[in-house]
Amino acid sequence: MDSGLLVLRLVVGLLIAGHGVQKVSHRLGGDGLAGGTEEFRRDGFRGGRLTALAAGGSQIGAGLFLAAGLLTPLAAMAAMGVMTVAGTVKWHKGLWVQNDGYEYPLVLVAASAAVALTGPGRWSLDHLLGQAPWPLWVSVSAIGIGPVSGLLTRTLLNGPAMNDGTTKERTRHAKAAD
Repeated sequence: MDSGLLVLRLVVGLLIAGHGVQKVSHRLGGDGLAGGTEEFRRDGFRGGRLTALAAGGSQIGAGLFLAAGLLTPLAAMAAMGVMTVAGTVKWHKGLWVQNDGYEYPLVLVAASAAVALTGPGRWSLDHLLGQAPWPLWVSVSAIGIGPVSGLLTRTLLNGPAMNDGTTKERTRHAKAAD
């Protein structure tokens, strides 16, 4: 079971962290901070650059902590929060990924919840530091707080979506500014 949890944590955590890296840099095929900022504006978020930095930083931190099995319920909570926000952006497109739906964010939320509930396993920093297993109430609270925080974030940062045909031109200028 510990080896399975390690694989799950590494895959889910590193994928989430990778998405964060893409939002704030040109690494891993990202569009840089200017491109990430434009993506958030296009998707209807207020805050522009600060929102992109906060989202990217949250994904990097949550993903790396989840992969390492460090403060696992809190890392899972943060991962569920940021991936819930991602799901809200795609909600209107339906479930399936071939329609750019929310299937992928949902899988990452569910996998993060599973890690929070089962614990990080023996091959984790939590175990090494004597933090595992976490009390069930901590994990259950994290599973409730994570998605709710994502929904609140989306609600508070909701602004006008910019799908007026000029998005590609804005993105080109944003990339040039990086």
